[in-house]
Amino acid sequence: MQQSGISDNVKTAYDEFYEKHDEAWRMLGAKYKAQHIIDVCHGRDFRKVLEVGAGDGSILKLLADADFAPEYHAVEISESGVEHIKTRNIKNLKSVALFDGYKLPFEDNSFDLIILSHVLEHVEHERVLLRELKRVARHYVIEVPLDYRAGVDKRIKHFLAYGHINVYTPTSLRYLLNTEGFEVEDDLTSLIEPEVTKFNTYINQKKSKSIITDLKIAAEYTVKNNLGKIFGKKVDEQLANAYTVLCKKADKHLEIF
Repeated sequence: MQQSGISDNVKTAYDEFYEKHDEAWRMLGAKYKAQHIIDVCHGRDFRKVLEVGAGDGSILKLLADADFAPEYHAVEISESGVEHIKTRNIKNLKSVALFDGYKLPFEDNSFDLIILSHVLEHVEHERVLLRELKRVARHYVIEVPLDYRAGVDKRIKHFLAYGHINVYTPTSLRYLLNTEGFEVEDDLTSLIEPEVTKFNTYINQKKSKSIITDLKIAAEYTVKNNLGKIFGKKVDEQLANAYTVLCKKADKHLEIF
């Protein structure tokens, strides 16, 4: 049975989230998420773009500043997020709406591209949302954090603190998409940039600044980046912190049984 909307406890958790969010931290994260969208869409033109789960509008703001598309729309489950988006003066933003997490207030095939960036890991009923995306648009950029590691079940409280109720690997995301009738056209992996790690360490965690810490952060990033290049896609995906795909509706659905 299709769900009518997100659970009350989830809705409550996100309603006021963007009233107390850190602008600098969210813009820093959005800087790289927006770039991943631009990179994975390289060489393709999308005119009418919808971001589902647009948060506070940081990603759309950066995409608009980069002239990624001539028209943008946004939906978000959080009332504070919607209000924040409205204050941003995002160029060519045509609509901002509150939605229930699953039902999009648009006609079939209304958009050229839907962006779903760091949303799927928060969604209670992933397949319900994915089917709605497929109804409303022709192409999709989906990015998820790669939280799955050995022993992940012992870190549930850690991930729940970020609202992550689903964990992915590149393989598990591709499997989910393929079994829902999506065809992956392009993809990319990414590591957490040193700039982001330093902000999280020194500002969010309030640790004392140190040259040694800076060197460790830079060294870890360089080693992981080089190992991925040397040993290829499999190792690259194992080391990556996020996975971005550009996909479209598959020409035909996979048959079950």
